[in-house]
Amino acid sequence: MHASHGRLKKGDVPLDASFVAERIERLGIKSLSRASIREIVRLTLSIEKDSGLPFVHMEMGVPGLAPNPAGIEAQIAALRSGVAAKYPHIEGIPELKDEIAKFAKLFMNVEVRPENCFPTVGSMQGAFAVFMTACRRAEGQKTLFIDPGFPVQKQQHKVLGLPYESFDVHTHRGDRLKPKLESYLAGGGISAIVYSSPNNPSWIALTDHELRIIGDLCDKHDVTAVEDLAYFAMDFRKDYSRPGVPPYQPTVARYTDNYIILISSSKVFSYAGERIAAMIVSDKLAKRNFEGLEKHFGTANFGHALVYGALYSLSSGTGHSSQYALAEMLRSANRGDSFLEPIREYARRAKRMKDVFLRNGFRLVYATDGDEPLADGFYFTLAYPGMNSEMLLRELLRYGVGAISLDITGSHSPDGIRACVSMSDEEKISEIERRMEIFKAEHCLRP
Repeated sequence: MHASHGRLKKGDVPLDASFVAERIERLGIKSLSRASIREIVRLTLSIEKDSGLPFVHMEMGVPGLAPNPAGIEAQIAALRSGVAAKYPHIEGIPELKDEIAKFAKLFMNVEVRPENCFPTVGSMQGAFAVFMTACRRAEGQKTLFIDPGFPVQKQQHKVLGLPYESFDVHTHRGDRLKPKLESYLAGGGISAIVYSSPNNPSWIALTDHELRIIGDLCDKHDVTAVEDLAYFAMDFRKDYSRPGVPPYQPTVARYTDNYIILISSSKVFSYAGERIAAMIVSDKLAKRNFEGLEKHFGTANFGHALVYGALYSLSSGTGHSSQYALAEMLRSANRGDSFLEPIREYARRAKRMKDVFLRNGFRLVYATDGDEPLADGFYFTLAYPGMNSEMLLRELLRYGVGAISLDITGSHSPDGIRACVSMSDEEKISEIERRMEIFKAEHCLRP
């Protein structure tokens, strides 16, 4: 076992299979392909510590760039002003609500009142509150996930005891999306459709045509579209960075009033640590009444139930100083400061990393949006001939590379894994290149 090697030399096999297997067993992981993201992180850190081999961490979707400086300065100023001693209003500070509404207009071409824009403790909390509310508009209704998707959102459903359905959109793009959605919606048992775009883990981006299909069907069947824009404007094939100038971030909100949008600050502003995000509820949906909500929230009004029922019970408000940070970051973007330029680095890394893996025998699992190659961005998906995801993850661990299986994301690919580029700077990418050359040499020798 070459556990002491910090950098690999050609011909070396980094870690013995038995060493890796023992660590997997020690942590009680029965299946790598079904392990959660956090379980894989724990495993890679354990192997890294015990072996002394520095890992290439592609398993965790954490920012790898410096946080937005406008947010830092605004948050420091807010703390110095004494806001840490004061409870924030649960609906959010007025200046943040105003900037969220302006941001929606300038970058999405969507009109929404500030009163229906809310801060949340990351998009994770926003999604949790939405599921608590939207899925209880009537008894026995389900959520429909357009997969692949963020696996924790299904975990949230399990925690809440809420049923859901899901399908892999890979073979249902374009016009094929409509009959697939209709097959679930026609029975009337779906309350919400959930998806992300650009997508975690596949990095597909739904087209305006597909978003129109979703919006039209939400109106037809009275279903709420829950649009997770965790990677806002990060489809770098188009420039969405200019306020008030097309092209705008694609959104279902231009095709229906039955929508809720979640906008994270974690990736686009590299502000993950402060757990601050924006939730936008359509003006029409916020005013609607649903009889099923009365039982759980004491009110039939959707907006009131969402904020004073769900959000209030979860955290009684979002961190006070971080709201000032997000308000300033949005204000900076709204006035035309280039907020996307720093994170274009992810696209550069993705292009380099894809090239490395493809040269060494891997293939992309999700490769196109229709006829157009996927954007280079925060994630991409990989497979290797002759290996399912369980085998591939185990083999990559021997080379000091961590990733997660697509199995846990709702993908129908039995051999796919997700790679995140955020923690891989140029030095790490060079290391990946050396290690994958060794990987290719070893595995090409096998029958």
